Amino acid sequence: MPEVLTAPLVVEFPFTRSLGPVLGAFLTGLRERTVLGVRARDGKVVVPPVEYDPVTAEELRDLVEVAPTGTVTTWAWNPSARRGQPLATPFAWVLVRLDGADTALLHALDAPGPNAVRTGMRVRIRWAAERTGAITDIACFEPADEEPTPPGGEPAPHQVRPHSGEFADPVTGITAPARLDYTYAPGRTQSRYLQALAERRILGERCPACGKVYVPPRGACPTCGVATGEQVEVGPRGTVTTFCIVNIKARNLDIDVPYVYAHIALDGADLALHARIGGIPYDQVRMGLRVEPVWTEGAFPHSPQGMGGAPVPDHYRPTGEPDADYDGYKELI
Repeated sequence: MPEVLTAPLVVEFPFTRSLGPVLGAFLTGLRERTVLGVRARDGKVVVPPVEYDPVTAEELRDLVEVAPTGTVTTWAWNPSARRGQPLATPFAWVLVRLDGADTALLHALDAPGPNAVRTGMRVRIRWAAERTGAITDIACFEPADEEPTPPGGEPAPHQVRPHSGEFADPVTGITAPARLDYTYAPGRTQSRYLQALAERRILGERCPACGKVYVPPRGACPTCGVATGEQVEVGPRGTVTTFCIVNIKARNLDIDVPYVYAHIALDGADLALHARIGGIPYDQVRMGLRVEPVWTEGAFPHSPQGMGGAPVPDHYRPTGEPDADYDGYKELI
C-alpha cells in the first residue's frame, strides 16, 4: 500500500474594496486615534459603525465619537498565536463594549495569562505606533487601571460627542488579505497518481461497472458511484477537445498573455483534463490538435516521501501528428 502524501497549501486572495462615508470615517478616525460609532434609529450607538440600521435597514450617517476605554463583555484565551494575528504571544480574544457604545468590538487583549482576564474587566486601546487607516491601528487592548465592572453592572456613563466624520486625507479604500493555510492529504488514490507522475507516467482508474477510465482518478466513478481500484496507464499524448484564450494575466503567474488553456482527452482516458498549451501560437490552437506533455521539475517540494524535484506536466505542446477526427473525441467535449 503506497504511503499517503501530504503537503502544506495556501489559498490567498487580496480583496480590494471601497469604503464609503461611514466605514471610511471609522478607519480614518483610527488613524487619528479617534473611535467613531454610528447612532441607530433606536438611539443605540453601534461600534464598529454600520452603514444600515440592523433593525430597520435604514441608511445611517449620524456619527459619534466614543471613548478608547471599555469593558470586556466576554472572552476566549488563545494559547498559540498564529500568522497574521494581532500579537505574537498568547493573548485573549475579547469583545469590548467601549464607553459610550451599545455594542461590542472584537479585538485582542494583551494579558499574561487566562487568569488575568475576566468578564467585566476594564481595558483601554493600545494604539499602533504606525497607523495607516485600518483596524490594525488598534494594536490591541490592554488592562486599564480601573476597578472592574460588577456582573450585571454598568460602567460610569460616557458622554458621546457628535462627529462630522471629516478628516484630512480620508481613507477611501482598503485591501484585505484573505488567507487559508492548510495541510492537503490527497488520499491513497491521488497519492498513487502523484507518485506515478514522479516517474513520468499518468495513471487513471477504471470503473468496474461502466468501464470508463477517469484521470485524475477519484477513487470512485462519478457516474456509477462505485469504487474504482484498477489502475490504468493512459497517454501521455492526447487530443485538444476544446479550449479558451486567456487574455488577463493572473497575479503571481509568470506566463505572458495571451495563452491557451484547453481540455485534453489523453489517449485511453474517458474524461478530459485541463492544462495549458504551449509551443504554438495561441491563434493556431484548434480542436483535434494532438499534444504531448512537457515535463518540469520541482513539483513536490513539500512531499514527505522525498519527491522534491519530481516532474509533472508543465504544459502540453503539439506532437506534429495529424489532427484527430472529430468523431473520435466528440463525446469528451
